[in-house]
Amino acid sequence: MSDEQPTEVAPAKPMLQVINADATPEQIAAIVAVFAALGGGSAPASKRPRSLWATPQPRLTYAHGLGGWRASGLPR
Repeated sequence: MSDEQPTEVAPAKPMLQVINADATPEQIAAIVAVFAALGGGSAPASKRPRSLWATPQPRLTYAHGLGGWRASGLPR
């Protein structure tokens, strides 16, 4: 075990800093809203595997001709 005491973490810098002193509160709010909309937001939704009925790949067709329905159920 260590006897070190945890050090204080310096406060983080602000993400947005207003440099122009004559900006109105409405202008600042508009800029903050744009940056918030462009931000990543939350984590992406987890991808669930798609069921075989919903896959976009082409489906196998039944065998044509006499006994095609029977051949479609047999192993290949």
